[in-house]
Amino acid sequence: MKKNSSNKIKVIAIVGATASGKTKYSIDLAQRLDTEIISADSRLVYKDMDIGTAKPSLDERCGIPHYLIDVVEPNFEYSAGLYKQQAQEIIQTIHSKGKIPIIVGGTGLYIDMLLRGYDIPQIEADKELRGKLREMSKEKLYNILQTKDPTGANTIDSNDTKKIIRAIELIEKTGKTLNEIRSKADSPYEVKWIGRNFERKELYERINKRVDLMIEQGLLNETKNLINKYGKVPNIINTIGYKEICSYLDNKCSLEEAIEALKQNTRRYAKRQMTWFRKYEDIEWNIYPDKLEK
Repeated sequence: MKKNSSNKIKVIAIVGATASGKTKYSIDLAQRLDTEIISADSRLVYKDMDIGTAKPSLDERCGIPHYLIDVVEPNFEYSAGLYKQQAQEIIQTIHSKGKIPIIVGGTGLYIDMLLRGYDIPQIEADKELRGKLREMSKEKLYNILQTKDPTGANTIDSNDTKKIIRAIELIEKTGKTLNEIRSKADSPYEVKWIGRNFERKELYERINKRVDLMIEQGLLNETKNLINKYGKVPNIINTIGYKEICSYLDNKCSLEEAIEALKQNTRRYAKRQMTWFRKYEDIEWNIYPDKLEK
């Protein structure tokens, strides 16, 4: 990449759906550019959640420094605001070394807040409201969100109770939709956007193979160990990969049914990710590292 002519810090962002090859691509590019990687994945921040999140192993990272992976334990309430603060500090550190930071991940909210100038007001938790909402079923909660903000609801997993409750809380407190709540300022970064994607059929095949590999690698035991260590905390039981296995462990379905649900939920998540990132007009899709100048 060419030198930055503006006062903004130059960064590279690699985004796209799950199982689209972002991790390998980012590591190849980081090796070519002699730089470092910052994860933008809301689940990789959690320790011990490895197989179910497809967290890259130390061997897979090929000696490239990775940041914002294994930051907190699953019972910690990590937020997009905290992510933005920590990631900004790391970007500055990498930049001070004369390197171009690479941001890689599929969590659209994290990407928007860090690189596109978006922010969410720090609204204090309403314990009374949250208590009432937690008593409701997932279906009822999602219906409430769809009624209040149909567009915003499309960006949230219908099974992610934690995010749904927070979204309803924000809408209730501000009287605005999620899109209206997110304020936007000029970004301090000059971003080279790279998108990773496959044709739908191929992407879904990759997702199915990834899930099969997770089962082979021991997702069942990892889920058991997480529950034994931390209990059934929201960040485990609401995360795709673990929630389906939890259903099996709770005798709500067979293992085969849990695996099929995991594949289906991951495919649906990938579809939501692509809906999010297709809004970005400046993404170049599927360009290769050798086309980027150092």
